[in-house]
Amino acid sequence: MEKVQYYGTGRRKRSIARVRLIPGEGRININGRDIDDYFGLETLKVIARQPLELTGTTGKFDVVALVHGGGFTGQAGALRHGISRALEQADPEYRPVLKKAGFMTRDPRMKERKKYGLKKARKASQFSKR
Repeated sequence: MEKVQYYGTGRRKRSIARVRLIPGEGRININGRDIDDYFGLETLKVIARQPLELTGTTGKFDVVALVHGGGFTGQAGALRHGISRALEQADPEYRPVLKKAGFMTRDPRMKERKKYGLKKARKASQFSKR
């Protein structure tokens, strides 16, 4: 008998999360480590768990994710996006709830590129009249 698995890919900034939902007790495993070991800040753990808590499936699915790129905040956002997409695949009735909360939308904000003649994207050197 083959286990049912649901897949979702989440992205945010430079981070990409490939998420698998497997029916289970609610464990979250990121890059082979537990969520408590992977994310130091409590807010990042809350962000990652939001879609499961919103749909009431916290204890129904185990989450196995491979995350790379970006920083911890971007990775948490990518994980949330991936879990939301996988939950939609598991049950299409979750879509309106997740969409209303804004978890199905890919956050388009990216780092602005550095422009020539400036120190950073918008930071210029101090103006001097003489």
